[in-house]
Amino acid sequence: MADDEQATPRRKRRARTGDSGPEQGEETVRDEGAAEGDEQDDGEQEPGEQEHDGSAIPAPAAARRAARYIAEFTGRHPESVISVERHDGDWQVGVEVVETHRIPDTTDVLATYEVRLDGDGSLVSYRRTRRYARGQLDKECR
Repeated sequence: MADDEQATPRRKRRARTGDSGPEQGEETVRDEGAAEGDEQDDGEQEPGEQEHDGSAIPAPAAARRAARYIAEFTGRHPESVISVERHDGDWQVGVEVVETHRIPDTTDVLATYEVRLDGDGSLVSYRRTRRYARGQLDKECR
């Protein structure tokens, strides 16, 4: 390659479930919010997890915990938190997960999980409430 030629930009490939790792020349892209060891609770509180009102964790901490629980139980990394609601002292959090990666990405299969945490952030329940293709619109969006 001549000195004045520039290398062709390479597309970064996301690591997918079942991949053995990045191939030569590819780079793994990780969620900035997912740090190594997220699954382990070392007892230390994250910023924003300090007790408020002496009894409940704040919404951002509940959302992070719900996403961690989904990752632990499903073995898949959460793509986004889509809702956080307070009900009778408990937190109800909606978490979106890519269940199956496909090419093109618009045909990926996603799922929405509803996670219920008590006021202290302990898991009460979780369940999958919806499964759909990424490109699929809700009825009210059509």
